[in-house]
Amino acid sequence: MRLRLEFTTEPFDLEEPPEHAVAAREAIRTAGLDAVDVGPFGNTAEGGPDTVLAAVDTVLRRALGAGATRVTLQVNVVGPALRAEPPAAPGESGESGA
Repeated sequence: MRLRLEFTTEPFDLEEPPEHAVAAREAIRTAGLDAVDVGPFGNTAEGGPDTVLAAVDTVLRRALGAGATRVTLQVNVVGPALRAEPPAAPGESGESGA
């Protein structure tokens, strides 16, 4: 599965990006996600579920820690994972054991 994260932080400041917006943007830029797009009114990024969910945690912690009073986010499933093989089912190691 592939996920898209979209988020904004508040309060807005049209003159200069507030500290919480800068912290959230830096978190998303360094999270190892694909298709990262940061802008004045919203930010988006895509990646695998583990990477996106870890990024959500980091973005929330950093933005709130830097003074955000609200973080609005949305996570959407946008397609299958970009991997050649499906993951092993729980308990399967991929080895025959023989």
